[in-house]
Amino acid sequence: MQLKEPGIVVGVSNRHVHLSQEDLEKLFGKGYELTPLRPLGQPGQYASEECIDLIGPKGAFQKVRILGPVRKESQVEISRSDSFKLGVTPPVRDSGDIEGTPGITIKGPLGEIELKKGVIIAKRHIHMLPRDAEHYGVKDKDLVSVYCDKEGRRLVFQDVLIRVSEKFALEFHVDIDEANAALLNNGDYVKIIEKF
Repeated sequence: MQLKEPGIVVGVSNRHVHLSQEDLEKLFGKGYELTPLRPLGQPGQYASEECIDLIGPKGAFQKVRILGPVRKESQVEISRSDSFKLGVTPPVRDSGDIEGTPGITIKGPLGEIELKKGVIIAKRHIHMLPRDAEHYGVKDKDLVSVYCDKEGRRLVFQDVLIRVSEKFALEFHVDIDEANAALLNNGDYVKIIEKF
């Protein structure tokens, strides 16, 4: 198995919400701004102090973290396990690709909104800078296989999307279901083994 060095750091994503400014104000009040709690692996991205409740046809999750900064459109990212409890059936999508996706109710301290679309299971992906893409011999939107070397749970993730931008930092993103399947934690390392 030919591994591409160096390894790529893992970022595990739990359920979370991205909000538009308009939706943020409906939930928290006019002119409201998110309060950064801690930085995330990607430059300028952060977990905020603010949380909301997600309410689906079958169940709900309380205290779901909002990630900042605000976006053009609101989006909810959950795992497949989460989808069973909520009673929604989201597709696997790249972030921002929300046409034709299910909606959900979001409840905040000052109100609630009915999203008509925006619930997805995030496609696993690797953020990288152009120089990283050159090193690994890939380009934006390529699909690769990634090897996870955890004893007892070694596996290969296929269909891993490459996302290249000057605004990114090198990081492999998986959701909590995928991470648990491979015993992955934040800060672990994986390796690209092939390109499709």
